[in-house]
Amino acid sequence: MNPLPLSQLAEMSGAIQLAGDPAATALRISTDTRSLLPGDLYVALKGERHDGNCYLVEAASKGAVGALCDVEVPVALPKEFGVLSISDSLSGLTLMASAWRSQLALKSVVITGSSGKTSTKDFTAAVLRKKLRVTATVGNLNNHIGLPLSVLAAVRDDEAAVWEIGMNHPGEISPLAGLAQPQIAIITGIGTAHIEHLGSRKEIAREKGDLLEKLPASGVGIIPFEDDFRSELRSRTAARILEVGIEVGDLRAENLVSEGNGSRFDISGEFGRCEAYLPVPGKHMVRNALLAVATGLLCDVSLDDCALALGEIKPSQGRLSRQMRRNVCLLDDTYNANPDSMVAALETLRSLPYSGRKIAVLGRMGELGEHAAEGYTRVGRSAVSMCDILVCIGEEASSMAKSAVEKGFSDVHIVSDNKDAARLVSSLAVSGDVILFKGSRSARLEEVIQHFS
Repeated sequence: MNPLPLSQLAEMSGAIQLAGDPAATALRISTDTRSLLPGDLYVALKGERHDGNCYLVEAASKGAVGALCDVEVPVALPKEFGVLSISDSLSGLTLMASAWRSQLALKSVVITGSSGKTSTKDFTAAVLRKKLRVTATVGNLNNHIGLPLSVLAAVRDDEAAVWEIGMNHPGEISPLAGLAQPQIAIITGIGTAHIEHLGSRKEIAREKGDLLEKLPASGVGIIPFEDDFRSELRSRTAARILEVGIEVGDLRAENLVSEGNGSRFDISGEFGRCEAYLPVPGKHMVRNALLAVATGLLCDVSLDDCALALGEIKPSQGRLSRQMRRNVCLLDDTYNANPDSMVAALETLRSLPYSGRKIAVLGRMGELGEHAAEGYTRVGRSAVSMCDILVCIGEEASSMAKSAVEKGFSDVHIVSDNKDAARLVSSLAVSGDVILFKGSRSARLEEVIQHFS
């Protein structure tokens, strides 16, 4: 956000300024006093565990210029501290972001999907930065709080925005997409993430397709050719649709060769052809990269520059990042998990050209609900042909092990917690092995990697 006076921020959010100088300028918007900087406007939000209104005095002590809040003003606040009062701070934050979005002339690229959103966002931002000044979602701040903060982090000089939006309940994508106002919409795929709350992949496709409905007629949607809901997604918009895929689609990865640290392939399609290297392993990551390249080409980044940007990618921790210990390759894919991303990670493990054994260390998957048994069974059966040793952590994940055993897989281990997993994997691994670690965030499988010795 460009520096703005409190009076303008009050108007944008629908708040009334009760204290402070209306001309005082805010430099940023923050909802967390732990990362708050002098000159920030603090937005006090109420959550399940904490009420941000309890931290107004702390915000003032850290140099905040003021706060947007929905409680009676504490008497302990400095006289010069700006107080913007509103009945609901979250609504005020959303209104502020919407007002700021209307002042931005940038090209808006909005990404959703069941998995791969953050990697695709990172790849897309890297490609666009070869030509444009880009603002992008930090981390995975993609919900009803994160997106407004991402919008408010943009400045008027930005030429493109790459914003990620997510959901775990029906009805969440449409208002987020309405706030972001996409000119380019990317759907990474329709899987089973959050199926507990949506009920079926068909309903997930309907919800994700709400993003495409927000495209103007002049916009473009980008989707995977291989997705079995592609026809339904195409039907959700009158805008142009580009399809990407491995050997198929309008933009294709051809002659794909997996290497220990990544993949080499040719990018081919109506825009031309060139060689590319992605320093992140996995066919699904190549598909995410194609989504990014398609976006770059639509924004007049040359194909050669798109490929150059991919080659400079640095994998984020927890998303198939790689480290070596004891001459053992550790693949950290611990950021999150659902059945689709589990199978994709196992396929990546199988494709890696390592001489040693392939070991999969898998934890629980969240938000599967009544579909949990089906999801764990699918992953367990897939593991049979994709790894040499399977280690499952916790009671929920043990059903993966049981389904693998039922398919005739013998080298299967079930452990109760991450400490036991670290001890077991440390004793099993030998020089030349490659080990995949994957589970939902709640499984905290990064702890197993930390204690591998």
